[in-house]
Amino acid sequence: MAGEKIRVLIGKVGLDGHDRGAKVVAQALRDAGMEVIYTGLRQTPEQIVETALQEDVQVIGLSILSGAHLQLLPPLVELLRRQDGGDIPVIAGGVIPREDIAYLKEAGIAEVFTPGASTAEIVKFIKQQFDQNR
Repeated sequence: MAGEKIRVLIGKVGLDGHDRGAKVVAQALRDAGMEVIYTGLRQTPEQIVETALQEDVQVIGLSILSGAHLQLLPPLVELLRRQDGGDIPVIAGGVIPREDIAYLKEAGIAEVFTPGASTAEIVKFIKQQFDQNR
């Protein structure tokens, strides 16, 4: 539907206490006309999934800097699938080694944005995901 805002959840999963990057991305998405729900720090996969489903988001963006991406992101995607949210693309950003990206994508992460990715790249990807899932 024309003029429909894309609803994006930005979350910080795990014990990572740094959220500057997540807030920069959230602001860039708002500036691009998206509606952003920010969950705050130290969320569990269950909390992220519950909020995403309650808020009826079209995309989930996760920021992770702690190094626990292999332990937290695949189970979050699986939980989302089990709760009938498997059609919601999940993207991740942060300090994620390149050698882990293929595994994360196989586990259901739609895209991984590493340090240096521009907010314009993230906005473009989310808009493409939204258009594909309409």
